Amino acid sequence: MNPDLSTLDVVIAVSGLKTGDNPQPGVPVIRSIRNAGFKGKIIGLVYDSMESGIYLEGLADEIYQMPYPSTGAEAFMSRIDYILSKTKIDVIIPTLDAEIILFIRLEQELKNRGVHCYITDERGFLLRDKTALAGFFPPKGIFVPQTILVSDPSQIYQISDQIPYPLMVKGRYYEAFKARNPEEALKHYYDIQSRWGLPIIFQKIVPGEEFNIVIVGDGKGGMLGMVPQKKLVITDKGKGFGGVVVKNAGLDAFAEKVISILKWRGPCELEAIKGQDGIYYLIEINPRFPAWVRLAEGAGQNQPAAVVLLALGKEVDPLPVCKPGTMFIRHAEDLIADISTMGEIAAKSELIIGVTN
Repeated sequence: MNPDLSTLDVVIAVSGLKTGDNPQPGVPVIRSIRNAGFKGKIIGLVYDSMESGIYLEGLADEIYQMPYPSTGAEAFMSRIDYILSKTKIDVIIPTLDAEIILFIRLEQELKNRGVHCYITDERGFLLRDKTALAGFFPPKGIFVPQTILVSDPSQIYQISDQIPYPLMVKGRYYEAFKARNPEEALKHYYDIQSRWGLPIIFQKIVPGEEFNIVIVGDGKGGMLGMVPQKKLVITDKGKGFGGVVVKNAGLDAFAEKVISILKWRGPCELEAIKGQDGIYYLIEINPRFPAWVRLAEGAGQNQPAAVVLLALGKEVDPLPVCKPGTMFIRHAEDLIADISTMGEIAAKSELIIGVTN
C-alpha cells in the first residue's frame, strides 16, 4: 500500500525547483507528496531566483534562497537556523548531488533542531562517487565501463592507448559529453573543469540499452521500492525526456545486488547499460531522487511520500510492485508571473506565498 499523508501535520522542505531542459527533482517530488494527500506546508529551498518552480502556482507555500553548498557547512547551517526562526521544518528532502554531502554531515545537527532527513551515510555516498565506481564495484561482481581519471590535460593525448575514441568525458558531479577525438576531449575537459573541478572522468562507451532505476533503500541492504525504466526520448544533453517502466528480472537482480553491497539508505537512481555482450554495466549512482520520479508514482509507487514517513521514523511497508508499461513524456511550458516576485526573491532571499493557508 502507498503511504497516505492526508492526516500528516508537519512541514516539509524540498530543494531543487528548477525545471526546463535539465530539470531538477524538487518539483516532481513535491507533486508526488501532494498526490499522497499531504495538505500541510511545503517549503522550497532554492539557490537561484531563476529556479522556475518558484513561479509555479500551488507548489510551495514559502521559498527560501540557500547559500551554495561550496560556501561550506557554517553558512549552510546559519541559513537553516534563520529559516527555522521563521517557520518550523520537520522533514527536508534534498534533491541535488552537490548538497547531499552537507546534509549527511549535518544530519545530527539538523536532528537536534527537529529536522529529519532520510539519506545515506557518508560511506555509501563516497563509494557511489563517479571517481570511485570503477575501483570499488568490479571486484564485487558489478561491471563498470573502463574508466580513467584525468587531472592533467597532457594525459588526454595518451588515453587512446587504453580507451578508443569516441569516449565519454564526464564531470564528477554533473555533465557528460561524447568526444570523438583528443581535441574535442580537451575542449570538454576545460569546460567541465571550469564548472565542477577535477578530476575529469574519461570512460569507455558501452553500446547497448540504457536503463534508469529509482530506488528507496532501507539502509540494511534491502529496498522498499524500485522502479526501472527504459529511456524512450533522450535529449542532446543525454537527459531522458521520455521513458517506460520495464519488467526485467536481470535488471532487477543487478539493482538489488548494487544496493545490497552499499546498504543504501534513502532515495537514489542507478544508471545502467545492458551491453551487446548481455552484461549489465553500472554507469552512475545518483544519491537522490531523479527528475523523472513521478513515473514511479504513476507506476504505483509513491516513493517521495514513503521517504517523508521514513524520515519521521515511521514504519513503511515495501511499496507495491510497479506496473510495467507505464510511460512518461516530459513537456515544457511557459510560466507567467509578475516581475516583482523575482524582485522579492532577489532582494529578500525569501518569498511567502501561502498555498495551504
